[in-house]
Amino acid sequence: MTFANTQATVYNDKVVRQFAVMTVVWGVVGMLVGVIIAAQLTWPQLNPGISWLSYGRLRPLHTNAVIFAFGGCGLFATAYYVVQRTCQVRLFSDKLAAFTFWGWQLVILATAITLPLGLNSSKEYAEMEWPIDVLIALVWVSFAVVFFGTVGTRRVKHIYVANWFYGGFILAIALLHIVNSAALPVGLFKSYSAYAGVQDAMVQWWYGHNAVGFFLTTGFLGMMYYFIPKQAERPVYSYRLSIVHFWALIFTYMWAGPHHLHYTALPDWAQSVGMVFSLILLAPSWGGMMNGIMTLSGAWHKLRDDPILRFLIVSLSFYGMSTFEGPMMSIKTVNALSHYTDWTVGHVHSGALGWVGLITIGSIYYLLPRLFGQRQMYSIKAIEVHFWIATIGIVVYIAAMWIAGVMQGLMWRAVNADGTLTYTFVESVKATYPFYVLRLIGGLLYLSGMVVMLWNMLKTIAAGRVVQVQIPAVAAHA
Repeated sequence: MTFANTQATVYNDKVVRQFAVMTVVWGVVGMLVGVIIAAQLTWPQLNPGISWLSYGRLRPLHTNAVIFAFGGCGLFATAYYVVQRTCQVRLFSDKLAAFTFWGWQLVILATAITLPLGLNSSKEYAEMEWPIDVLIALVWVSFAVVFFGTVGTRRVKHIYVANWFYGGFILAIALLHIVNSAALPVGLFKSYSAYAGVQDAMVQWWYGHNAVGFFLTTGFLGMMYYFIPKQAERPVYSYRLSIVHFWALIFTYMWAGPHHLHYTALPDWAQSVGMVFSLILLAPSWGGMMNGIMTLSGAWHKLRDDPILRFLIVSLSFYGMSTFEGPMMSIKTVNALSHYTDWTVGHVHSGALGWVGLITIGSIYYLLPRLFGQRQMYSIKAIEVHFWIATIGIVVYIAAMWIAGVMQGLMWRAVNADGTLTYTFVESVKATYPFYVLRLIGGLLYLSGMVVMLWNMLKTIAAGRVVQVQIPAVAAHA
């Protein structure tokens, strides 16, 4: 009984520690696979003829490892940490929380085995076959129960805005995953989609763009609204704007998916709806970015000495840049140039490496010393080094892809006076080669930063100890 009472008075940080550590581990693994396939695109002879090491098998492994293993573990870790602190109550169910950790690691391992074997549903960002999809659904429903159960038993009347973003992302991903993954199993690792033809494409990109919109944006905005004010030691610039940001974002994002299907069999009106909602998205996205950056009002000097805050604030710069570029690329005339080119790859990685990567890294740097009883990370200098090589890596990567993409689009549409194509496709591939080398260099720099972070984390854990944080006796404002 004494043990139970003790448990009730401390936060459940065990599951937060587990997810935080695995965020860094999977970050290294996912980005290593990315560097390997970037090298394969640069030097095709690096593909040794082994099918499960081919680009077509490793590419979905890379995207899923970075999005769902690295990004997903970061979201679980921060959501569980933030909801306890802002609600001033222990997680709703320790057992369910533990199940979400081990279940999610099993999802990741099963994906890492099946995708290289070619067991693949062929759906972008949803390549896992049906048994893994079922496990994902079970883990996600458990996550929802733990999160909303914690919010429901809170001792603070107010629900802090970060929890709105985490809650919105959890509900949206449950809906997206279950609907898009509907399939008819015909074997243990073979199924056929419940949809066909253009309807399948529409459902897939409703899911695919909202995997970006909710998994890779809304959840990480929950991090932004908690960790930037905490690290800057300043209140959110405008709390009212943060609520407007939330509602405008979730009402608009759902409808933007068709912009992935410009110039396809999708009805023209549906393509136009996707474009219009993508353009509307610019307003809430930039409103949220400015809200985060302006939180530093009166504390700009801290950027000089605080590399963690630098990670968090520079991530917002990439968020703003990516959420300007995305709506612009959804305009049909721009999309006619950018579609199927490496410009799209540059845009995706501007958001993934710049926004998602940096905000996650900054948040985990904030968490680790607190979770292991330390005043700060083992090496602040290493965080500084990590920041600069990661930032330079991102800039090299996305600049190379932007230039390559625009060049490809212009070469593919160039025609001679008699109407024949000016360039063959092979000529465009050859012209792209130097930019693939630059992409590889940028990826290597970013991966090097993650390796530095892994070393720093292991040193911090070795020097630290597991701590139990008492829940405040009197509820206060978050």
